[in-house]
Parts: sequence; C-alpha cells; structure tokens
Amino acid sequence: MTTDGDRRLPASGRRRTVTDAEASPHLAELPLADLRTYRQRLRDEEEKISYWRRLVHARIDLVRAGTLNEGPLSLNDLVRVLGDTGSGEARSRLVGVRASEALPALPQLDEVWSVPDTEADVEGVLSRLSAAEEQLTQYRRALHERIDEATGELIARYRDDPTGSLSALTS
Repeated sequence: MTTDGDRRLPASGRRRTVTDAEASPHLAELPLADLRTYRQRLRDEEEKISYWRRLVHARIDLVRAGTLNEGPLSLNDLVRVLGDTGSGEARSRLVGVRASEALPALPQLDEVWSVPDTEADVEGVLSRLSAAEEQLTQYRRALHERIDEATGELIARYRDDPTGSLSALTS
C-alpha cells in the first residue's frame, strides 16, 4: 500500500473509492446508531487535535519570526507570519472548536508557550514545540485510521442494506 500525504492508497496507487470500503471485524457487532456516534466522536476529537496542531504551527512561526526580527513583532509582521502558511494557503479554515471548550492537554504546554529570552531558550522552545507537533501528528494519524475504519464499516453496511442509511435522516 502506498501513501498520498496522510491518505493510504491501495497497491494500485489510485485513491480509494466507496467501492473499496471494507467491513471491519472490530466494529461488526456495534449497532448502526452506535457506530455513527463512535465515528462522530472520532471526527470531533480529530477536529480538536487539528486545532491544537494549527496553534502549535502558528507558535513555531511566531517564535521563528521573533528570532529573525530580533525584537517585538509589528502588526504587519503578525499578519505576514500568521496569515500565510508559506505554501500560499491562508490560515482561514473554519473550526468547530470554541475557546470555551476543554481542549486536550499537551505535555509541557505552559513551558512551550513561554517567551524565550536567549538563543538557547529559542532552540529549547522550538524543540518542545516540534515534539508536541509530532505527538499531535501521530495521534491525528491514528484517529484518521479509526475514522477510515468506521467509515468503511458504515459504507459496507449501507451497501449491504441501503435502507440503513435512511435511518440517519430520522435520528
């Protein structure tokens, strides 16, 4: 199996389609309503983790920009650093996570958000941010695998019994 970014592709190298969906032996006994709930909870968790990843990426960008700027960042600097991802894509994705919601804890979070005073402090902060980003990436990848498994199970059930998909409209 090959990969396309974070997506797993079949050995053929083409993107997976609905017809590639497979039932999951781990989820086979789960009632349909519970399967939908499980999948939605995974998707909600993935959205929170993606939010944290974006925060960590923005913090890395700010620390690097502050180091290069050798002083406080101006409003124009902030717009430049936070407005563009470097790939030409703006950071404008709508997020369902609200500031009042509890977010997953990250290791050493208080320390990571500290303001570095020296070059050694900058390297330490960047190192801890990179470690947090890697942890979030691994967790997000695991969530995607479970979401894919639950989605495959749903598709397989709907393929076997199309009327099952109608029950989602009434609940």
